Amino acid sequence: MFRGIRPLLRGSTYAGALFAYGGAFASIPLLVLALLPVAEWRSAPYGVRVALALVVWAALIGAVGLAGTTRRVLIVCARRLLGVPLPDPVAVRRSTSTPGAGAAPAGSAPVAPASAVSSGADRRRTSVWLLLHVALGWAGALASGLLLLAALILPGKWLGAEAGVSLFGWTVRATGGWGSWVAALGCLLLAAIVCAAVTYALRWLAPRLLGPSSAERLALAAERELLLAERNRLAHELHDSIGHTLTATTIQAAVAGEVLSADPVAARAALRSIEESARAALEDLDYVLGVLREEKTGTAPTRTLADLPELLDRLRHAGAVVEPELTGELAQVQGTASRAAYRILQEGLTNALRHGAGGPIGVRVAAAPDGLELSVVNRTGAGTGRSPGAFPTSGHGLPGLAERVRLLHGEIEAGPDGPQRWRLTVRLPVRLPA
Repeated sequence: MFRGIRPLLRGSTYAGALFAYGGAFASIPLLVLALLPVAEWRSAPYGVRVALALVVWAALIGAVGLAGTTRRVLIVCARRLLGVPLPDPVAVRRSTSTPGAGAAPAGSAPVAPASAVSSGADRRRTSVWLLLHVALGWAGALASGLLLLAALILPGKWLGAEAGVSLFGWTVRATGGWGSWVAALGCLLLAAIVCAAVTYALRWLAPRLLGPSSAERLALAAERELLLAERNRLAHELHDSIGHTLTATTIQAAVAGEVLSADPVAARAALRSIEESARAALEDLDYVLGVLREEKTGTAPTRTLADLPELLDRLRHAGAVVEPELTGELAQVQGTASRAAYRILQEGLTNALRHGAGGPIGVRVAAAPDGLELSVVNRTGAGTGRSPGAFPTSGHGLPGLAERVRLLHGEIEAGPDGPQRWRLTVRLPVRLPA
């Protein structure tokens, strides 16, 4: 039953009037506190004492609005009773990142900014809202209360009540009978109009005084940007790891099935490679799912250039001929560059397995003082023996690589390289330690 009543109350005119009048009545204790010191000043004129009491009352109401808890409570109440889509207040934070620091490491979560900065403007806006809330609530409560009282006493002429309307010199009075009932209905209609007007005024003021400030909008945008960047990074991780594993294991399973009887040793090696690839992919998948579920997960599996020989061995078990050319001090390439280089080579080799036409796959990794160069070359064209739809792809491989390289301020080239050859070349700016 309550579930059916709640949607009717939320955001309705009556709920808005309840919100306004409730705020007005909640200020009565503050009114009593304002009257206590003024009541002792009996020598002052009555009007001065009334004005002073109102000033002290307004000051007390504004002081309540300066509390951060007050703003959160008002936002929740306005969202539920007025039906205004107000976001929860967020802490405006001062970023600790330094200019020119570059992108965050590919395997790390975003670093939370440090000290929260309190916003005095938000507190002042909350105080103004609370003052207007109380003022509108009292005005609406008094007006609608008088109208309801008139609607009750007019039909029976209680207390000698009469109703009259004067307009342009014409006067109409209801002294009894149907005229009094019509006047009572008019009072009820006016009371409903007052409730609607108060609710409309609060709905108009709520986004402007309780809504997010410019600083909060920037903080919300920054949090949304971090969330989208993290989701994008997880999508890249899943695409690179799971896509490569499925491609490699499909080929390895086909090889194992073909040589199972003729060469059991090669078949066992292919099956062992499938097991290793699947275990590595499961580690990546568990980490990604843990992040998506907002669970506390362990350290993200890091694949770096140090894991490149293992990756090449898995390709050889799949029947691919890989011709690596490694030059320079690869062990000195650390951090983001090493992790990104591994994922780039993994994606390039996966594409070579999917779309290549057999033949050797050339892999070149050259570390120089001014940067890191990666290259994957494979044959294309007919003669692969695979159907065109053997490895359906999402089409996000090369765009994802281009985005990863762009974030690292690198260069990427991908396209035909002579007859029946495809080349992927990436250059990353890397500063090696001296």
